[in-house]
Amino acid sequence: MRKLSMEELKRVDINSFKNQEKLPIVVVLDNVRSMHNVGSTFRTADGFAIEKVILCGITSTPPHREIEKTALGSTQSIDWVYYSDTFKAVEQLKKDGYTVLAIEQAVESIPLQQFGIQTESKYALIFGNEVHGVSDEVMQIVDDCIEIPQFGTKHSLNVSVTIGIILWQFSQNWKLL
Repeated sequence: MRKLSMEELKRVDINSFKNQEKLPIVVVLDNVRSMHNVGSTFRTADGFAIEKVILCGITSTPPHREIEKTALGSTQSIDWVYYSDTFKAVEQLKKDGYTVLAIEQAVESIPLQQFGIQTESKYALIFGNEVHGVSDEVMQIVDDCIEIPQFGTKHSLNVSVTIGIILWQFSQNWKLL
């Protein structure tokens, strides 16, 4: 066994990436505090080739060296936009035809493995603040809620880990290349 070389990985350049087909997914960060989590979001978004990241409220925006520590340049490849108010961002996404899903532990949430992903739909996935989760106001207008089943004592995952798990699950329904 040997690791692949950089040449064998056949990474595309930023211009090619911007023009390639994307998963019809937007990630929304609802008041995420940690710039490292923001950077990780961009890097994961690039890895799964999603459409866009929407940064809301207190969530920091590029350019910032703390974001770039984990983003590793992916803030240049992934389209992003900032909204001061997550509620307004979600209203716009609904007008644009996205199915809006909170990723949260909530009454009537659907376990991730049981959620029926429809490849003809566009999804906006909302990830909340590291302490308070998705805001109560936003929870009132989402189309549905997905939860990652957990079995330990903490019953929470870091938001960047959660984003990776959710995007992996969603990516399994589309074939890009």
